[in-house]
Amino acid sequence: MTEKTIVHLLRHGEVHNPDGVLYGRLPGFRLSEDGNEMAKTAAKWFEGRDVTALFSSPMQRALETAAPLVDTFELPVTVDDRLIEADNHFEGLTFGVGAGSLKRPEHWRYLWNPLRPSWGEPYTQIARRMRSAVIAARDAATGHEAVCVSHQLPIWILRLHAEHRRLWHHPGRRECNLASVTSLEFEGSRLVGVSYAEPAVGIGGGTGVAGA
Repeated sequence: MTEKTIVHLLRHGEVHNPDGVLYGRLPGFRLSEDGNEMAKTAAKWFEGRDVTALFSSPMQRALETAAPLVDTFELPVTVDDRLIEADNHFEGLTFGVGAGSLKRPEHWRYLWNPLRPSWGEPYTQIARRMRSAVIAARDAATGHEAVCVSHQLPIWILRLHAEHRRLWHHPGRRECNLASVTSLEFEGSRLVGVSYAEPAVGIGGGTGVAGA
């Protein structure tokens, strides 16, 4: 019988970001109080599951989200740079018109191609590195389950890739809310199912799109 393995992609919890900047890969952005509660709630959702391996993006918010899982399963967390947030030209800026960065002409040249996208890491590159990270997690937890803590855009791009959908999309239509779980089920090396859950629904009030 072919072994079944599940790789769960957990998005980090809400981030303390009072200025509403696009924090991206910038250091020093921690979870908010609600974000910590989301992380604890997500860990409770995983209780009783056969998790044998934990991986995380190197970003502080991801590692803080992984911390309750470390306690729950008494497992070390392996930092995997492939799970990191996507690179973005607008890091550290507010995004939008009015007082946002879109009002400033020096940024307009980064907006010419939303299909790639021209303002950041190409979607195809994100898909490749996330797929590689998931395969490593699958192999580390063969016959069991693994959890990878990552970020909204990389998780969503991986899901689009896994479901053979186009990678360019409207950010407001991503099904990847804070502390949500996107699960990939494998039989051997073959992907046989994708599912989605929101363990922390109802905690906090934002979607966290400023940093993803």
